[in-house]
Amino acid sequence: MSDTKKQLTIFVTGAAGYVGAMLAEQFSKRPDVREIIALDKEPEPEMLKGNPKVFYISANTSSKDWQEIVRSKKPDIVIHTAWQIRELYGDRALEWKWNVDGSCNVFNFAFETPSVKKLMHFSTVASYGAFPDNSIYHFFTESEPFRKSEYLYAEEKRIVEEKLEEIYKKNSGNPNAPQIAIIRPAAITGPRGRYARIRFGLQAALSGSLRKEGSFLYDFISLWVSWVPITPKWLRQYVHEDDITDIVALLSFLPLKRGYEIFNAAPPGDVVFGKDMAEAVGKKTIPIYPWMARLAFFFMWHLTRGRIPTAPGSWRGYSYPIAVDGSKITKEYGYKYKWQSKDAFVKKEGRYKSQIPKES
Repeated sequence: MSDTKKQLTIFVTGAAGYVGAMLAEQFSKRPDVREIIALDKEPEPEMLKGNPKVFYISANTSSKDWQEIVRSKKPDIVIHTAWQIRELYGDRALEWKWNVDGSCNVFNFAFETPSVKKLMHFSTVASYGAFPDNSIYHFFTESEPFRKSEYLYAEEKRIVEEKLEEIYKKNSGNPNAPQIAIIRPAAITGPRGRYARIRFGLQAALSGSLRKEGSFLYDFISLWVSWVPITPKWLRQYVHEDDITDIVALLSFLPLKRGYEIFNAAPPGDVVFGKDMAEAVGKKTIPIYPWMARLAFFFMWHLTRGRIPTAPGSWRGYSYPIAVDGSKITKEYGYKYKWQSKDAFVKKEGRYKSQIPKES
């Protein structure tokens, strides 16, 4: 990794997803990158089609049909972003296979492939756990443990991190073992996340942009949040998509100080409270209590059979705060966030500004 003249081959899982596609597209522009091996179970996204540096593989990380193809290309860096974020209604076993088994496949591949010098894994701040005793004044650091949760997304991420640490410790005596960097981002947003990708999410629902999709369901949800319902401890942290890709670039292309690193990714400064969210989308607030959120999430989950992502336990993230300290990347690697949390949420600036529709 110290040879700056060497062109690198990068293997990105989840390359059709929000973060994975941006990383593949941006890293392909670097002169020190020879090739991007992009893998996803979904079709190749438009932003990667025709890119001469991108070799696309349609496969699921949980399968066994991609390892030898990727290994033959001798990747230097593995970036694991693949994840089924929305819970599959009535099929937790399949989701576990995709997320947990798929992640272990990627980790084992990285440790069993001599060319791989670095493994990057995308985790989440949600696994710190949203509980009633959480305080809006406490900012979780990387040294604090994850906690068990009924929210499957957070729980699977917690378990996968444990498995990665086990694999790393098992290979502690191997001098050729890859360096590990785990990124735990707050909610990622930006022009591409808000406008270029049609996704149901809190921002889209509150801003009213779901109305443009021509769906009765989305119209109903937009009406349901004509006011912004907020619980007493409601807060969010947002990290701009440009900051995320720049942090990954820093950790990918520079040597790590330690063999196993973990970083929260959230800018310093003020968090986004309910009143800030309402102001940003031009609406008034209406106070609710956690039990109300829990009840609403329960009915929406089952009435729509999971089409509205209000999976069991997800109501906790709407009711109890998870604020994190993302300063480690600044203190130890000198990275300075370009966007504050609220600015990341409301402003239309960034590398993907051109993808914002003119009417927005």
